[in-house]
Amino acid sequence: MRFVLIDRIVELQRGKSLVAIKNLSLAEEYLADHFPGFPVMPGVLMLEAMTQAGAWLIREQEDFAHSVIVLKLARTVKYGSFVEPGRSLQIRIEQTAQDERTTSFKGQGVIDGVTMVQGKLTLERFNLSSRENSGMIGADQTLIRELREQFSVLTRGLGRSKGAAS
Repeated sequence: MRFVLIDRIVELQRGKSLVAIKNLSLAEEYLADHFPGFPVMPGVLMLEAMTQAGAWLIREQEDFAHSVIVLKLARTVKYGSFVEPGRSLQIRIEQTAQDERTTSFKGQGVIDGVTMVQGKLTLERFNLSSRENSGMIGADQTLIRELREQFSVLTRGLGRSKGAAS
């Protein structure tokens, strides 16, 4: 099962910050098990939502140069309260550092001004073909094409006036 934990990108400042929304619906499969009778978004998925938001910021900034962006390090992660179905988690990511392979962020997930999750993340980016397997160039191209299409859907309605990159 693949979790897409960003429903919409509502603000984007190239190389600086991104704000995204995750609407939690009772229809999400994992809620049946977490927890029966008291469905809430698992903390690890809140962390994953912040990771995905950071990955979108990197992709847009680098014009989708890398097919894979993964969480390398999560530090000082703290959880506030439960995120229940019917709520919208606003994910805020701010880039703090970047080098040739990694990008660091401060992130938080907020509902009605209350912090539900926060932490510092480091994401690593690469192409499959650069990992000692040049036969993966086609896979990189396919992934990047699909990610561009998904980004187009996530940013639909995000006008240049809202801080989208040119």
